[in-house]
Amino acid sequence: MKFEIPEQKKLVYQMTIPIRWGDMDAMNHVNNTTYFRYLETCRIDWMRAAGCGFWGQSPNSPSQMACPSGATRGVAAKLASDPKTQGPVIVNAFCNFYKQLEYPGDVVMKMYVSDPGRTTFESWATMERADQPGVIYAAGGATTIWVDFPKQKATTLPDWMRELVS
Repeated sequence: MKFEIPEQKKLVYQMTIPIRWGDMDAMNHVNNTTYFRYLETCRIDWMRAAGCGFWGQSPNSPSQMACPSGATRGVAAKLASDPKTQGPVIVNAFCNFYKQLEYPGDVVMKMYVSDPGRTTFESWATMERADQPGVIYAAGGATTIWVDFPKQKATTLPDWMRELVS
């Protein structure tokens, strides 16, 4: 089954990840599981840049420099990083493989969001080599649901997150 990235999406983040020698498998190309790590790294870096912290992270960490509009520095991180409150959970993830990534090189990750619902939004990312701009080697995505951790139930996306993904 192949998932398609929608036409209507919003570019929210871009980063470059170096391909490491250890990312390769016995076939001399980047191992399939590593593509999911690249997707995760991009998604987490975007969330941190947006002010969404994670467990064990200080509310005064550098990622808090980009707080959601209207939030006090550290407040969004506190909301998203404390298992006693609420935060994001990935409920599905996928990756479509088009071409083999090989060492050495750099992967340009472009992350998009779309389809905000009451409790969820979709994130998507494309992977291309820095030395071959515009050539998509892989594309993937994930469904994120906002969860009230103590209740173990979905809860409405916070306004600041809805603003980011709309």
